[in-house]
Amino acid sequence: MTPSDTIHDHPSYTPNEMMIAAAARELAGQRVCFVGIGLPNIAVNLALGTVAPELELIYEAGAYGAQPARLPLSIGDPTIVTGSLAVMSQIDLFGLYLQGGLVDVGFLGAAQIDRFGNINSTVIGDYASPKVRLPGSGGANEIALHSHQVFVVMRQSRRSFVNEIDFRTSPGNTPGEKRGPSVVVTDLGVYHFDDDGEMRLDTIHPGRTLDDVHGAMEWEVRLSTELAETPQPSDEELRLMREVLDPERRYLG
Repeated sequence: MTPSDTIHDHPSYTPNEMMIAAAARELAGQRVCFVGIGLPNIAVNLALGTVAPELELIYEAGAYGAQPARLPLSIGDPTIVTGSLAVMSQIDLFGLYLQGGLVDVGFLGAAQIDRFGNINSTVIGDYASPKVRLPGSGGANEIALHSHQVFVVMRQSRRSFVNEIDFRTSPGNTPGEKRGPSVVVTDLGVYHFDDDGEMRLDTIHPGRTLDDVHGAMEWEVRLSTELAETPQPSDEELRLMREVLDPERRYLG
């Protein structure tokens, strides 16, 4: 039995719903967010409807200030231009907005992450002969380098929280660099980073234990001196996720 096999749904919400709600809350007070498709996308759109109503979304395809009429299925989904403040070429988006320092938060997913927040979304195994070839960087490296902050949302297991990633797609907070993620939200808890760049568990989701957390990562996790329980999803957060953002439950589980 793997660690993930021991994780069961809470009676009133799923692990994915807990993770998405926790990730959305991290965006409170933020203004401009560069968002990818998948779990980051639903988390950011939930924040737009709850804690960050003035959030301006940027999608890699070239939409700025997007207000999607429904949850986009891909980066090329036409709904991402709905209500946009501007639509432009990728070179303008990356060159003028992202590299121009106008993005507050880049919200990314990851296949692997290490204790310093180095991210792999390129390959599993050797690069020249990988076990799995993943979608790759896309704009993830540029987003990680040029956003003021980087948030990560991903499912946690010993295959994803590893001592050494197979390929460094996006830089972390390796000592001497300090340019990686500031927040990592998983289906087990919420992590931030200490001054030396190492990941720290700050809250653990209801019904989860430290044994669950330790069993789903390859290193000995650093714990906050004020370790707390993550607040459960509210009725409004659950309504938005289930009825508005993902009624077909592509991401909610």
